[in-house]
This record gives sequence, C-alpha cells and structure tokens, in this order.
Amino acid sequence: IMDDIIDLEIEKIDRILEKISSDPESDIVKRTEYELWQKIKDKCINGRRTGVGITAEGDMVAAMGLRYASDEAIDFAETVQKTLAIEAYRSSVMLAKERGAFAVFDAKREEKNPFINRLREADPQMYEEMKTYGRRNIACLTIAPTGTTSIMTQTTSGIEPVFLCVYTRKRKVNPNDKNATIDEVDAMGDSWEKFTVFHHKFVDWMIVNGYDVTKRYNEKEIADLIKKSPYYGATSNDVDWLNKIRLQGRIQKWVDHSISVTVNLPETATEELVDSLYREAWKVGCKGVTIYRAGSRTSVMEDVSKSKDKKEEKEASQTTPNGKDVICFPVNDMLKRPKVLDCEILRFQNQKEKWIAFVGLKDNKPYEIFTGLADDEDGILLPKWLEKGKIIKEVFEDGSKRYDFQFINRHGYKTTIEGLSYKFNKEFWNYAKLLSGVLRYGMPIDQVIKLVNGLQFDSDTINTWKAGVERALRKYLEGVVEGMKCPNCGESTVEASDGCYKCTSCGYSKCG
Repeated sequence: IMDDIIDLEIEKIDRILEKISSDPESDIVKRTEYELWQKIKDKCINGRRTGVGITAEGDMVAAMGLRYASDEAIDFAETVQKTLAIEAYRSSVMLAKERGAFAVFDAKREEKNPFINRLREADPQMYEEMKTYGRRNIACLTIAPTGTTSIMTQTTSGIEPVFLCVYTRKRKVNPNDKNATIDEVDAMGDSWEKFTVFHHKFVDWMIVNGYDVTKRYNEKEIADLIKKSPYYGATSNDVDWLNKIRLQGRIQKWVDHSISVTVNLPETATEELVDSLYREAWKVGCKGVTIYRAGSRTSVMEDVSKSKDKKEEKEASQTTPNGKDVICFPVNDMLKRPKVLDCEILRFQNQKEKWIAFVGLKDNKPYEIFTGLADDEDGILLPKWLEKGKIIKEVFEDGSKRYDFQFINRHGYKTTIEGLSYKFNKEFWNYAKLLSGVLRYGMPIDQVIKLVNGLQFDSDTINTWKAGVERALRKYLEGVVEGMKCPNCGESTVEASDGCYKCTSCGYSKCG
C-alpha cells in the first residue's frame, strides 16, 4: 500500500499538469506553476518517498500499564518503533525485488548514514539484500501530526501523551436563545457554554477496571480515579518535559523523517527552561521539536482548573468545572443507536438531478446521514411539504440490518419506506456511512464539514454531491466558526446558526 500511494500521487499530478496545459492563459503565465508541479512529479518518481506512521502511542503505553515517558515506557516505545522500522524497510527491499529500486538508489552514498547503519546492525541479512537489490522507497517512515485522525480514532495523537483525562471545551452561545446555558461571559461580553469531556481511552480504562461510567462523579472522585490510572502524571501538562524529549530522541533513531511533537510548558516557563529543552532535543538527536507556552494563544480547549498553586494545579487540572458533578457515560452513549431516530429531510441539487438527504438526530444533534436521488425509480420520491420523519433500524436474526424511513402523511397515517440503502447508489451510500461514523463518535460539525470539503474526487457528480452535503450539515453549525474570517470586514467573528453565517462585527450575513 505504501508504494501504491506514490503511483496515485503521480496520477494526480499528471491530471494537474494536464489541467494547467489546457488552461487558456499563456505559457509565460503558467510556466512557474507548471514547472513546480513537474519538479514535484520528478521527486516522486526518483525517490518514491512514503511514510508508514503510528498514532495512539500515549494510549498504547497506558494500556500496557506504563506511565508515559517513564524509563520503561521509553524502552518499550523504542522497541515498537525499531520493529516497525526494520519491517517497513524489509518490505521496501522486497518490493525492490519485484518492481525495482527507486531511481537514484546508490548503496555507497548511504554507507555512513547513521540511520542505515542502525538498520544494518539490527538486521545484517536485510541490509545485504538492500545493497544487492536496493529498496523501493528512499524513505519509509513518518510520525505525522495526526490531529484529525486521532479525533476519528478517539485516541492520543502520534507519540503525544493524552491532553488531559478530563477537560473542558467551550462554545459560544446566544444568550437570547431559549434554554441557553451560559457558564462564562468574557471581557468582550460574549457568552460561552462549557462542557466536560472525558478522554475515550480513560473511560475504557474505567470500564475494564470495573468503575461505573454511568455514575456522576464529583471533583475529588475524578481526581482519585486519575491517580489510580496509568495516565496520572502523564498528561501533556504534567509530563516530565525532559523525558518527553528523550522519548522523542529514542524513537527518532528509528524514524527516517522528522517527528511531529509539541512540548507543552506552563505560562511561567522561563527562557532558560526553553533553552535547556531545545539543547536536550539537539543532544538526543531530534530532527525538530516544537515548544508551546500556555497562554501564548487562545484555545477552545482549556484546563478545567485555574489554581495558581502548582501542586494543586497538577492534581486539580483534570477535574470538573465549577465543582459540578459530571458524567462520562454520554461519550459511550453516542455509540448506542436507538431503534428509532428523529429525522430531518434536506433537499439539494447534484448536477441537474434533485437529491435528498436524511439526517438522523440524537439529542437534536446529527447522528447519521443518508443521501440519494429524489425520484420514484432509482431513489425515493417524497412529498415536497415533508420535512421530518423517523429512521428505523431493523436488525434480523442472521445479523443483517436495514434502515427504513417512516413519516406521517396528511391523512394522519404512518407511511414506511423500507430499505433506504437499497434505494440509493452504493457509492454514495458508502460515503454516507463514513460521515455517519464520525458523527456518531461526536466529531464537531465544523470538523465534519472540513472533512467532507477535504475529500478529493475525480467525478464532477460526486464533487457536486459533496457540496450538497456540506450545505446540509451547515444547518447544524452553532457558534463562532473557528478559522473563518468575514469577507466584508476581515474579523474572525463569523457565527453560524441555522445554516447561515453572520458576522457580529459588521453585520454581514450569508445563507446556503
């Protein structure tokens, strides 16, 4: 797979080059862009650079009963990465036997390369085969910033520790909305709702060890739970900074690219501390390191305790906001689909065809989405006035499942359309299953929209479908849209509500 990805990239670059060539602009105008992509293509062909990566390192060592960045955890993490490195390079050598080595392979030029020499020492036979046959890829490994991926997998990111076992997120709310919950009003007068988040694997640890995840825990009880868990003293805020860098250095020995890692420091961090950490990173062989000091930028995630006492902060930083009891069960509860879900119906155009989207709601939040043609032959034809209904999940004795749509007609009778999946194009159904999966795991709607927007398709039909799904999901956006600036005044004060965007600074608005 790691080598086939390169061929897919080259195919995509060829399409880009064809597009540039066919554009109406003169060659002088297109020259810079064309030559850039041609150079990228040449690098892909000559080196076939790829990267097999990992994520959830923090959860892995916790599952082994080890504390992140402890001596035992560092030894274990290095063993895992060493094994992965040897086998990835062995696979690349095997591919070279079948498909040939990358174009510029030269064993003599790598004789003094420290990374290659470590591989030679660890597996002399594999190294001799590599000298004889070459390898398929100039580089084979990576540890990337797997932020979005870790949200989808509900794990720690890359080789990072857990952010916090329990922490607070906040979202902006309209104080005039009915039933609005206001936990904080900032200096600008904006109202915010706070909600407590449990790290998914911490909840798994609670379940494995017999703790009741449906119980409401107070601040002290949560702190006691964390102390008993392998995550205690190993979150991003209280991990030993030097040991974290040493962990990165040990793993870096078995990664041929640089590693994405951030060292989180308190707001009181001194220049001398930062200097010592950078020097340690250089000493242990890190190719790069990022240091973040708390308070240097704002965030939608925050420590749930603002205690000034350092000792108290480490113990209380993972507790609940405002001393309230909290429950971690909703994290898992999202996965348990009721047999019947309320559903909203949204319609959009896909090319010249009329399409329909069924959005299943749980606790008034999107939980699943199905899309297809709005006709009576290849899809589903519904009355134009119909906006709501129910999606019913039927599970049969053989384990097979079926989703039915039910609504109340104008005469007050229930009308059921069986087998939504059989009514729609299989390809679009599979994309809808992907989106439903991330929705069920609680990915924020704005991130789901970014995920949809980032999907790359060759078919214009699917791209139009993608735009329709984005419009459908925007209806459920609420609060300030992170990273979005007003096209009229340039301020980052654009709020989403009922599918529309409105700038609170200048009044600009746009719907659809």
